[in-house]
Amino acid sequence: MRMFFRPALLTALLLCPVLAQAQQERPKKLGEFQSWIAATYTEGGQKICYAFARASRSEGASRQNVMLTVTHRPAARDTVTISAGYTYPRTVTDVEVTVGSHELPFYTAGSTAAARNSAAAIRAMRAGRDAVAKAPGPNGRGRVTDTFPLAGFSAAYDAISRECPVHR
Repeated sequence: MRMFFRPALLTALLLCPVLAQAQQERPKKLGEFQSWIAATYTEGGQKICYAFARASRSEGASRQNVMLTVTHRPAARDTVTISAGYTYPRTVTDVEVTVGSHELPFYTAGSTAAARNSAAAIRAMRAGRDAVAKAPGPNGRGRVTDTFPLAGFSAAYDAISRECPVHR
């Protein structure tokens, strides 16, 4: 059986990869709030809002992209995570995070640690000056300590909450 393509159909088939790329928009910055940056992007047709701060001080191992992030997704609000810049050893299941006098338990998965109680973490972060995370270092050697500034956190959090409001 012989197939004939119409020029419009052929053009559409050739443009499909280009159109798919165009739908993956780049993050849009909502603003900078002292030490924090708030932004949004679209993933699978859903708007995702997030705010992050880079570690102001990291001790124990040389790493890049060490960040504390709060993310609002349609199915999961207030996800608080730390990107460690290395894969946590398999024997490490918890990271110690302290904000002022509040001890916040975080669990590990790969190179990420996530708050077990995000609501408590956000309350502490709104009232705190710094968040300090302590964990075993890469390959279980030594300890790493990362300090994240919380100046501007409340304003960044409010910005992502306005951009991605709760839908009931």
